[in-house]
Amino acid sequence: MKITFLGTTGSIPTAKRSLPAIAIKLDKELLLFDCGEGTQRQMAMAHISPLKVDAIFITHLHGDHFLGLAGLVQTMSLMGRERPLEIYCPAGEKDLIERYLKIPHYTLTFDVSIKELRPGEEVQRKGYRIIASEPDHPVPELAYALVEGKRAGKMNVEKALKLGVKPGPDFSKLKSGRSVKLPDGRVVHPRDVIEAERRGRKIVYSGDTRPSENLVELANGADVLIHEATLSDELLDKAEENKHSTPGGAAEIARRAGVRQLALVHISPRYKEDTELLEQARKIFPNTVVAHDFMEIEIPLKR
Repeated sequence: MKITFLGTTGSIPTAKRSLPAIAIKLDKELLLFDCGEGTQRQMAMAHISPLKVDAIFITHLHGDHFLGLAGLVQTMSLMGRERPLEIYCPAGEKDLIERYLKIPHYTLTFDVSIKELRPGEEVQRKGYRIIASEPDHPVPELAYALVEGKRAGKMNVEKALKLGVKPGPDFSKLKSGRSVKLPDGRVVHPRDVIEAERRGRKIVYSGDTRPSENLVELANGADVLIHEATLSDELLDKAEENKHSTPGGAAEIARRAGVRQLALVHISPRYKEDTELLEQARKIFPNTVVAHDFMEIEIPLKR
C-alpha cells in the first residue's frame, strides 16, 4: 500500500505545490482522491499512468479539488482507454460533474460511471472498502476512509515441520483451513500452525474541514490520517470562519483518534516554508509530516 501526494496546496497552485490530488496504490488497484487542476501533469511526473486509475473519489466541488477531472478523462480517451471508470462524489453533485465532463469536445472511448455517496455509506471493493463520512465544510463534502479487510494469518513453517507436516500439498491444505492427517495417525489442524488473522491497513483523507468529531470517529486507529491544515495556529479564527483547520487542530484529531501517522495537506499558498506548521502540529502529535508534492508513504502489511 503506497500513498503518493500529487498536490498539497489549496485554492491556488504555487511553484512548489500543485492542487489537491492523492494517489493510493493497493495491490493491483490504483485510486485517486480529488483531482485538482494539473493533476495529470503531476501523474506524469510521478510516473503514474492515467490508464491505471480504477476509481476517483471527489471530496467536494470547490474548484481546486476537481477541475482537473475533465482533462484527465479526455487524456484517458486519447490514450485509448476502454475499461470503465468509476467516479464517486457527494450526494446531489452527480449532475454537475456529468455536465462538466461534457464541456470539452472529444470522443469518450470508455464508460464513466458517476456514483453519489452519502455519509455512512460504503463502497465494497476487492479486499477493501471505502467509507464515506461528513466533515465540516460549507458545501456538500465527504471525507473518506480506505479500510483493508483482514488478511489470513501466516503459517508457522518451523512449527509445522516439527509436527511432521511435509511441504507441498499438506501446507496448502492447512493454509486453506483444512486439517492434515499424518502417516502416524496424528491430525494437525490449521489452528496448530496458522497464526491469528492480521488486521488490515487503514488510510483516512479529511478533504477540507475544520476539526470534526466525525473525523475522530472515521480516523480511529488509522495507519495514516491525511488531514488539511490550511492556516497556521495563529490564524485559528480565520480558519474557523472558513471551516478549515490549523496544524494544531489536525494534530488534536490525530491524537484523539489514535492514528499512527499524520500527514498535513492543503497548505495555504501564503506559506513558503512549512517549518512553523510542522512544529505546531508536533507539539501535540509528534509523528507528523507536512506532505509535499511527490512525497510517498509506504504502509507495510500488519504482522
